[in-house]
Amino acid sequence: MTTNANYLTAEGIARLREELADLKGRGRDEIAKRLRAAIEQGDLSENADYISAKEEQAFLEGRIRELELVLNNAIIIDEIEQNLEEVGIGDRVTIKEEGYDIEETYHMVGPKEADPTKGRISYESPIGKALIGHKVGEVVNAETPSGSLKLKIIRIE
Repeated sequence: MTTNANYLTAEGIARLREELADLKGRGRDEIAKRLRAAIEQGDLSENADYISAKEEQAFLEGRIRELELVLNNAIIIDEIEQNLEEVGIGDRVTIKEEGYDIEETYHMVGPKEADPTKGRISYESPIGKALIGHKVGEVVNAETPSGSLKLKIIRIE
């Protein structure tokens, strides 16, 4: 794994590119309109609209820089050669928590796309770190904020 790499799915990259285009187009246009309107009001030193618009502009430009950095260092996980012998980035892994009969399947993604409620966990999360590099049948211990979990790897896809 590359240290500055951002592991994303092709879908995630498309979503970030769309957000970036929106911020550079519509977002900047809206801020520029707000700034022009605030400047027309006169005295900028005590102009709350101007101060607010400048703060939003700084946030917007920061988000644009962040997205550009993420996209410039993106590695598409769908294109990573998969070794289904052990859990890796881009794999779908089915696990079962010790003491429970319910199997759960998670897609191992980068932190920018993680959403456990949608079955996407980061390889940097406590569970992701515990699973990476392990094989079907192995039981791993994940140290989570809510305590220790013993997880058995059922399947890697």
